[in-house]
Amino acid sequence: MNDIKKLVKDITTGIQEKKGSGIVIADMTGVDGAICRYFVICQGNSPLQVEAITESVTDYVRENSGEKPVKVVGLTNALWVAMDYTDVMVHIFVPDLRSYYNLEGLWEDACLTKIPDLE
Repeated sequence: MNDIKKLVKDITTGIQEKKGSGIVIADMTGVDGAICRYFVICQGNSPLQVEAITESVTDYVRENSGEKPVKVVGLTNALWVAMDYTDVMVHIFVPDLRSYYNLEGLWEDACLTKIPDLE
């Protein structure tokens, strides 16, 4: 479990390196039927920033945890990118789509932790 928490922390740092905002960690361990243990949800202000955050997470996690995502989808338009680290799913949105899909509300049974934006 400590390896998963380190992975979540490394993902969060990768997001913050490119000034990703609105980071929410959803602990799914107590949710029946959940597809993973954690969701990490954040946003970038544009598709270019979403792409930069995705690259930063990939690089930071590989360098610090030795993990690679099993699958990354959504980079074609970079409006919503999903990164699958098996036990952790990363969702990087542009603001409009994040608001529309409202993953935090969809998984309201999960324990949500909001990470303050870096200044």
